[in-house]
Amino acid sequence: MTVESLTENKTATGSGVSHGDMANAIRFLSADAVQKANSGHPGMPMGAADMATVLFTRFLKFDPARPDWADRDRFVLSAGHGSMLLYSVLYLTGYADMTMDEIKNFRQLGARTAGHPEYGHAQGIETTTGPLGQGLTTAVGMALAERMLNQRYGDDVVDHHTYVIAGDGCLMEGISHEAISTAGSLGLSKLIVLFDDNDICIDGPTDMTVRDDQPARFAASGWHVQSVDGHDGEALAEAIAAAKANDKPSMIACKTVIGYGTPTKAGTSSTHGSPLGDDEIAGAREKLGWPHGPFVVPDDVLGAWRAAGGRGAEAREAWEGRLSALDAGRRAEFERGVAGGLPDGWEGALNAHKAKCSEEKPGWATRKASGEALTVLTGVIPELVGGSADLTGSVNTKTPTTTPVSRDDFSGSYIHYGVREHGMGAIMNGMALHGGFIPYGGTFLVFADYMKGAIRLSALMKQRVVYVLTHDSIGLGEDGPTHQAVETVATLRATPNFNVFRPCDAVEAAECWALALTNTDTPSGMVLSRQGVPTVRTEHTDENLSARGGYVLAEAEGGDRAVTLFATGSEVAVALAARDVLQGEGTPTAVVSMPCWELFDAQDEAYRKTVLGPASVRVAVEAAIRMGWDAYIRPHGGFVGMGGFGASAPAEQLFEHFGITAEKVVEAVKARL
Repeated sequence: MTVESLTENKTATGSGVSHGDMANAIRFLSADAVQKANSGHPGMPMGAADMATVLFTRFLKFDPARPDWADRDRFVLSAGHGSMLLYSVLYLTGYADMTMDEIKNFRQLGARTAGHPEYGHAQGIETTTGPLGQGLTTAVGMALAERMLNQRYGDDVVDHHTYVIAGDGCLMEGISHEAISTAGSLGLSKLIVLFDDNDICIDGPTDMTVRDDQPARFAASGWHVQSVDGHDGEALAEAIAAAKANDKPSMIACKTVIGYGTPTKAGTSSTHGSPLGDDEIAGAREKLGWPHGPFVVPDDVLGAWRAAGGRGAEAREAWEGRLSALDAGRRAEFERGVAGGLPDGWEGALNAHKAKCSEEKPGWATRKASGEALTVLTGVIPELVGGSADLTGSVNTKTPTTTPVSRDDFSGSYIHYGVREHGMGAIMNGMALHGGFIPYGGTFLVFADYMKGAIRLSALMKQRVVYVLTHDSIGLGEDGPTHQAVETVATLRATPNFNVFRPCDAVEAAECWALALTNTDTPSGMVLSRQGVPTVRTEHTDENLSARGGYVLAEAEGGDRAVTLFATGSEVAVALAARDVLQGEGTPTAVVSMPCWELFDAQDEAYRKTVLGPASVRVAVEAAIRMGWDAYIRPHGGFVGMGGFGASAPAEQLFEHFGITAEKVVEAVKARL
């Protein structure tokens, strides 16, 4: 539903307060906060204040009293360095947790007003931004989720826009091309990007580094494009209205002056990332007719802003009425999905699948095992939305119940992202943040490096996004070292709040998927093999053994444990084969499967000691570099794995060539006995 009836008044409030005064409130709160902190970026908020004023007072559908309203418009400040623009607007429009004290404590320890907007710090911050281009691409995911949810529930329940303010830096980043191209290809008509076209970057004028015709670039990708004076409120309003009426995603190039109103620094890079100085701020106050002291917003101006903040309550209440009118089952499904809950019965279906795998003992590659688990899960969890970066047949992310999403049909649950790994990651973040979907997307493990920026933000924002990362080692064979990940798992394991799952067979793969879905505040990487592996979990239990991260798969026999072998993924079978040799020679040997280090590290000390066993001989085997393993295998630990890059050859030859064999594991043990 639209709120056009609420936006016709040019001041949005009927108060008579001018657009200029309302924009100046943003400008000087921003400049004062940066000055007090002696740190920050004042130029962007001063230049973009007119855009934000028009958007928030005349178009944006939101209600500070209910900041989690599911059908609110989303606003993303992709140019996150200008965070004081967002904080100022949140304070002015009346978000309860954005107080004047928070504004004054900008960039201070414990403040909600971090240097860049951080999701979860304050209501109204829809996503973490700062790494340029991420916000724009995350917004594509939000706009995509809106269209998909609209297809499921209709205009009465889901009908909102996603707005972005992006800067030159956002559009320089390579991920911006992936975002622009994807949005144009899908025809995301509810996405509107305001480009803060101020011709300045940190180093100086942008023409020293880029001369792209940005409107032409967007138009070439199928966007509706306009160019306006970014300081003309009426021109901005007309452009936004035209964008909303168009059936394409829209970009409005808003020509602005960075540091607008400052007497000597306006239009220069000196306003970009440094405090303006007391004299410059005083000069700007005089030039713009703002005679008020630092952090002072006159009652009439604040009142006009608060009235603008309150104008969405009526639309929100009307929406609540329409939601209540839905069939009870449909309403419950919508509310559960938006809240991130899982439907009843999914665990039973997955446990039945586990039991079948234990009984039939398939020798699937874990990428296929993942796909089989997904076949079960997508059949019972309608919120799961899959995809891949042009590798659907290789990463096994499409299931019989998932149909492709297209510009003509958003009813599906599978997205063909094309060769856009970084964009895929950020788009999935946007879908997760929007609510209503649980996104997962696949590519080869080595290409996780291409989307590390998005992965890091998934972890930082605590979003349930699942990265399906296949072809995980030299086991992929002939494609060679360009595609054989050796260091990537260690990189992912080093990322805080990111669960790396490397299952050893079909049973563990199913368990790891269950954990990825139930750890709602932690993204996951499913690290999966290309080559087949035997089923080693042949006795079924409904208990999720992988939930503790590591467990004793095979205990030592014939005496106290003398040797403990540790492994993940495809190398668990190697460890078991080595155990058979050692046990046959009279050496009591246990094998520990460690599908998720992060979950194992979270267990209590007593459990960890039981699994790790005595500090006798410990040897780990993994077709990756050693980094991280010493935490588990010290003090007398050995490691069988990779010490450098791989090579191009059939997989079985490569494991022999690099010595990742049961024989080499036995040798490593005997050298330490």
